[in-house]
Amino acid sequence: MRVRPHFVAGTGGYRGAMSYQSINPYNGQLLQTFKELTNPELEKAVATAVAAFAVWREKSFAERAVVMAKAAELMHARVDEFATPVTLEMGKLFAQAQGEVKLSADIIGYYAKNAERFLAPQTLVPESGEAEIQSCPIGVLFGVEPWNFPYYQLARFAAPNLMAGNVVLVKHAGCVPQCAIAFEKLWRDAGAPAGLYTNLLVSYDQVNWIIDDPRIKGVALTGSVEAGKRVAGRAGQNLKKSTMELGGSDAFIVLEDADLEATVKWAVWAKMNNTGQCCVAAKRFIVVEALADQFLAKFTAALSGLKAGDPMDPATTLGPLSTEAALVTLLDQVKRAVAQGAKLALGGKRVDRPGAFMEPTILTDITANNPAFREEFFGPVALFFRVKNEEEAVALANDSEFGLGGAVFTRDVARGKRVASRVETGMMFVNHPTWTSPELPFGGIKNSGYGRELASLGIQEFVNKKLVRVAAIDAAA
Repeated sequence: MRVRPHFVAGTGGYRGAMSYQSINPYNGQLLQTFKELTNPELEKAVATAVAAFAVWREKSFAERAVVMAKAAELMHARVDEFATPVTLEMGKLFAQAQGEVKLSADIIGYYAKNAERFLAPQTLVPESGEAEIQSCPIGVLFGVEPWNFPYYQLARFAAPNLMAGNVVLVKHAGCVPQCAIAFEKLWRDAGAPAGLYTNLLVSYDQVNWIIDDPRIKGVALTGSVEAGKRVAGRAGQNLKKSTMELGGSDAFIVLEDADLEATVKWAVWAKMNNTGQCCVAAKRFIVVEALADQFLAKFTAALSGLKAGDPMDPATTLGPLSTEAALVTLLDQVKRAVAQGAKLALGGKRVDRPGAFMEPTILTDITANNPAFREEFFGPVALFFRVKNEEEAVALANDSEFGLGGAVFTRDVARGKRVASRVETGMMFVNHPTWTSPELPFGGIKNSGYGRELASLGIQEFVNKKLVRVAAIDAAA
């Protein structure tokens, strides 16, 4: 799930000021600029969070759920209000922004209802006496989150951890400050105590300071591989637990017995949802030879029919990329891929109109020595590969440093499950693109990171699994 949070290496870690600006990628208009926190303001925010944890950890699940349920209710009641800055700040089609708001509210409500069950003490059966494993909150957590799903990314980090009794500090992406501020205000409106959820407009150097601070007990990041290495490394130096979701190059496998018409429709959705700016967007379309020509023809025709326009307009089917910088990066990737022998079956250029628009693009004939073979294309660019059979499809899917999601399409569900079990990735879907919902765990392996969010697994990451053993006082050691 990008031009993600980007940290520049320097002798002391991350360097440079962080710009927090709302710029509408549809027309390039600067909407608003926000100042970074001063160091004293940051210290006050951390101290407030520490004080909040001392109180929040003692609340019952039922008491925490009151705040959580209210936050979910408010999001559901104010969908358009929350969705508007998503579209204005990063260009998401408004209907998709509305869907993200509803999904985020569902995640918050899901943990309000299920956290107590997920964290119930686990009874053990020792040879004598009794024992149980308790799940205890660990303290103040720090999250670094990207722009592509400005509320969903926050909800899946905050909701389980708040219900577990932790409190959270969040540094959101610089291009969605209004979304970040709106989400912080949501918790205040829901009755949360000061410091329970805090948005931090901080610099890269301040990110270092936060991770180093002994009052911070855990770190979560969704971002690039390089950002993950630096943040995870910094957390590791401080012996702090971390989780990393670092994007992917998901395979979309089409076997020869797939329902072609339905599969192509899903292929368009899998590639173009959020204009392709999704960590689990289909990136590599791996199609068995028997269907390859037909699939490519239909896929090309469908992508060609998308219409660029105002993302607030329901008639628009192709939105802009999040920023001009993201567009330039993607155009350069395509240019380098073609220079190394890849062929353009469709697109490859920016759309001739104002805004950060790129043509839907399909690259073919990508060899293993082409940089495109290994890179993540975070936008409306599809990499197309034809293979002889199922064996080659699985081998190609696994020939990647990433391992986040993936999908396989076949009329034979048993076959689909067999293929899914052989693909080296954190999530695999049969006859549906990789997607997310509150009850499904989300996360990857290899360079896609480690740890899980959502479902019962997501609430277990930042809790102390404490053993409590009761024995007779005269029992043998």
